[in-house]
Amino acid sequence: MMSVSRLACVLCVALVCAAALICVCALLLLRMHRCCEENGEFPHAAVAADSLTCSHIGKDILLKGGSAVDAAISALLCTSLINPQSMGIGGGSVFTIMSKDGDVSVINSRETVPKSFPPKLLDKCPTSMTLDQLGAGWIGVPGELRGYAYAHSRFGKLPWKQLFQPIVKLARDGFPVPEYLGQLLRHPYVTKLVQSTSLCQVFCHEDKTVLGPGDTLRYPKLAETLEIIAEKGAEEFYKGKIAQDLIQDVKAEGGSLSLEDLSSFHVIVNEALSVPLGDFTMHFPPPPFGGALLSFILNVMQGFGLSPSSVKYEERKLTLHNYIETLKFANGQRKNIRDPLHSQHRTQHLLDSAFVDHIRSMISSSGTHPVSYYNVTPSTDRFGTTHVSVLASDGSAVSVTSTINHLFGSGIYSPKTGIILNNELADFCGKADSVSAGEQPPSSMSPVIIHSKHREKVLVIGGSGGSQIITAMATAIMNKLWFGMNLEDAIKDKVVFVSSDNSVEFEQGFDKSMKDAMQSFGHDVKDNKFSFNVVNAIMKEHGCITAVSDGRKKGNASGY
Repeated sequence: MMSVSRLACVLCVALVCAAALICVCALLLLRMHRCCEENGEFPHAAVAADSLTCSHIGKDILLKGGSAVDAAISALLCTSLINPQSMGIGGGSVFTIMSKDGDVSVINSRETVPKSFPPKLLDKCPTSMTLDQLGAGWIGVPGELRGYAYAHSRFGKLPWKQLFQPIVKLARDGFPVPEYLGQLLRHPYVTKLVQSTSLCQVFCHEDKTVLGPGDTLRYPKLAETLEIIAEKGAEEFYKGKIAQDLIQDVKAEGGSLSLEDLSSFHVIVNEALSVPLGDFTMHFPPPPFGGALLSFILNVMQGFGLSPSSVKYEERKLTLHNYIETLKFANGQRKNIRDPLHSQHRTQHLLDSAFVDHIRSMISSSGTHPVSYYNVTPSTDRFGTTHVSVLASDGSAVSVTSTINHLFGSGIYSPKTGIILNNELADFCGKADSVSAGEQPPSSMSPVIIHSKHREKVLVIGGSGGSQIITAMATAIMNKLWFGMNLEDAIKDKVVFVSSDNSVEFEQGFDKSMKDAMQSFGHDVKDNKFSFNVVNAIMKEHGCITAVSDGRKKGNASGY
């Protein structure tokens, strides 16, 4: 037997070795953290929202011990104040959530068609973006808060009330009109929209002139509403005094939204759809969301053997042509993006490798084709929404997109509650021949989480901009995963958008020689006057986290 003294000696050596190992690991970890920070990256966690204010609020929630879902909810509530034209509790959202163990689920609380809606509503659809799609007749049943409540009940760590506190204070105290919102309010279309609707109660001076730079924006009534919801829970919005006040205001505007619509709204929970993407796996919500189209585009393009050389020299012209052709085929499939509970349209074929290969074989390197070749069904192009990406220190992640649809939604402000209502039913225009009560509209919203086999690399990404969401996300993902760009350049890159009539619209500042080359291929080339594509993303690789909020919306990310 080993003597006591010898055993003590062995134990002492073991303890010294263990201590030394711990010190080495700590030093390596400290060095890695310093390396991350020196490169402008984060070692622990990050939030990418539409504004630095909201990204900071989300980060602070994480630092207080909140989950990725907690941070996302606070960042979204904040965004409803900073970018009220994009989203709010009068709209709907969809969460893609990855647990720390890698399980991915979807929480869908998008708006639905009310039980009573205007007869022949779709006959009133305009052919272009006009004020005709404003008004109470276009309001869908808001699901935003029920989505927050359900997500928090499953994945939250902090008390519900705590998520609202910084937002209530911000709404009550006020803040300078944000730069991006100020620019929008000066646009003639938006100025007319605000001055001709109840929105003027919030965004106008007493003399009815619209707020501008240097003015303070406050939401006193919304602050009261949010404080009540923080104290009593989301059900106050769906069954309590807030519900009663909201319905009274909607009915005063001629709407048919009812208390029954609010109380009966329910959240839909799904497993995420998952598809291979080279060395990665991509997770996204099922229809009526746009992830299946995004997956289709990326898998068609992947088959061309993309690499950094694909966007250099003469080869980049063929790569861009192939991409544009792929977008045209994607347009031809938009009609299949419908609510599976209310439609026979299905999207399984978009995820099928044989169908993807067939479409790729139809793309010619010598030119383009007539519209009928792509089986395109024209529809009105749209813009709106917001996106928040969160990656927490435990490896869990949230990719969430939220909307009230068009700029300022229906244009209806509820004076009793401070809530701006959506115009979600307008999303059926050009995409459906009929609608039914309870149906969710088709959407381009695609909150996505992409990761490598063992999650050493994770990309949390999503976008806003209505119909432009999918092409903006596809561009950023290809740039980052296949073309060798860093995340900031991948998102900043100029975007090409194929509209519903198959014209090819280039973002302002796009390389003129490339535009000319696309014209020589036979594409109908135009300038995009309204580039509302905005992508917010977080990438973890090599132990460091990069977070980017799109500069197109004056956004900035935050982390620690």
